[in-house]
Amino acid sequence: MTLDEEIARKLREAAACGELAAAKGYGRPLDVDDEGWQATPEALRMPFKILKNAGYVPPEVELFHERARLRAAVELATDADERQGLQRALSALEQSLALRLESLRVNASL
Repeated sequence: MTLDEEIARKLREAAACGELAAAKGYGRPLDVDDEGWQATPEALRMPFKILKNAGYVPPEVELFHERARLRAAVELATDADERQGLQRALSALEQSLALRLESLRVNASL
């Protein structure tokens, strides 16, 4: 059985027992006014929407939050050694984030 066939089977089961009709937004068009919908590669929109509706965020969002925390810490650091260490951590995080985003962009367009 292919993945598509398995998904279709699960959807039929959920529809038959009423679970699907109980889902938030059932029978209504997707709300595409969510922040970032148009900026998200098309292949990632639905998976990200599912994560968001389930109360989870992609790991990249957490990396953006960490980047903001590090930037603030760099600005507040008064000790030169501490500031340099924070700047190194920030640079490494930004490089990791850039690579992850590029990977998402490339893989979403396949």
